[in-house]
Amino acid sequence: RLDAFFQVSARGSSVATEVKAGLVTFLTMSYILLVNPQILALAGLDKSRAATATAVTASVATLIAGLCGNVPFGLSSGMGVATD
Repeated sequence: RLDAFFQVSARGSSVATEVKAGLVTFLTMSYILLVNPQILALAGLDKSRAATATAVTASVATLIAGLCGNVPFGLSSGMGVATD
């Protein structure tokens, strides 16, 4: 069912490969859940609320990209985007 919905085989991949890639992407992006709340706390936000907001927005954005856009993108807060 996953293969048919996301057209994994048609794109030259397999469900197992995509699951492994998803795990690597999650581990790569998970540092954001630790770093972003600390940065936002310096601006006066509550750390636990900032962590919750970071996790929820990343989850929702990734689900929208995957389910509506049919693309294997992990989306999260950008780090180093703002400049002084």
